[in-house]
Amino acid sequence: MDPKKIKKLKNFLEKLPLITAQHAFLACLFLFFLALVFGGLLFYKYSILAQKTIPESLEQGLSLDEKTYQKVLKVWQEQDRKFQEADLKEYPNPFKVD
Repeated sequence: MDPKKIKKLKNFLEKLPLITAQHAFLACLFLFFLALVFGGLLFYKYSILAQKTIPESLEQGLSLDEKTYQKVLKVWQEQDRKFQEADLKEYPNPFKVD
């Protein structure tokens, strides 16, 4: 870039906060409308377009691996057995003084 253009840009960026402060109402109005447009675009993309798309159906149903299922079932049964045994066991009272 040309050094003159860089200097002009630098001067403009230095004056920008002052200009924005002098025209605070217009700056707030601009930011408000910018937020409305951005929010509208997001709403359109994620709400309206999402409703228009047809969901893909699953060609293949759910499959269940019998071996893995049996292993998981065995683990659950073992945990349940241990849990049931814990109810029958009597624990000493740590607060009781003998």
